[in-house]
Amino acid sequence: MSFIEFDSVYKRYKMGEVVINAADGVTFDVEQGEFCVIVGASGAGKTTFACLIPRFYDVTQGSISVDGVDIRRVLKHDLREQLSRVGQQALLFSGSIRENIALGRPDATDEDVQRAADSAAVSTFLESQPQGMDTVLGQGGTGLSGGQRQRVAIARAFVKDAPILILDEATASLDAESEREIQQELDALAQGRTTLIVAHRFSTLRNAHRILVFEAGRIVGDGSHEELYASCPLYKELYDRQGIN
Repeated sequence: MSFIEFDSVYKRYKMGEVVINAADGVTFDVEQGEFCVIVGASGAGKTTFACLIPRFYDVTQGSISVDGVDIRRVLKHDLREQLSRVGQQALLFSGSIRENIALGRPDATDEDVQRAADSAAVSTFLESQPQGMDTVLGQGGTGLSGGQRQRVAIARAFVKDAPILILDEATASLDAESEREIQQELDALAQGRTTLIVAHRFSTLRNAHRILVFEAGRIVGDGSHEELYASCPLYKELYDRQGIN
């Protein structure tokens, strides 16, 4: 039995008088422990895919199952306890850096929080903060740069330690050097977890078991880098555009 299964999933919404198919008959499954990367041009449906699993909104048609259970039959709170998600914009709250990280698991010890901070490279900028880990942030993380806020959100995912990991362009706010600093830790976090990454930079592909290529709400490619580079023109175009050696 597949761990995550999309069965003929449609997600439609209106923009004015126009109906948008953000997910257009998507069918695929992900095995437990699989590391899957989702790529595609802007507007292809990647973020819609990432938001459907935690039920930030529900499917228009079809079904999504986790461990054989339709997610609509599970309380949203219980479903979200089983996953960690870091989106394109870090969601931080008024409170200390420590408190923002510990939101991932309220019973986390100070040692757990510190370990997560180290893993997400939060520790690299704590010395510049007036009270280190106990520096109080404004609503939305005011007081930190965009990249620093994203690191705090990633640390929260580390401390939660959930079996499903969803990263929706989670390193998009980081410069290339900062991304490299935490990529090894992200790779370690993914070990043994079912990991779904919406990729901004194709450097994320290096450890993927599988890559899905989205276009206009549909999957137009599914395979390894080598397979897709040879068989999927859209994937080859997107990959070559980034000039990765």
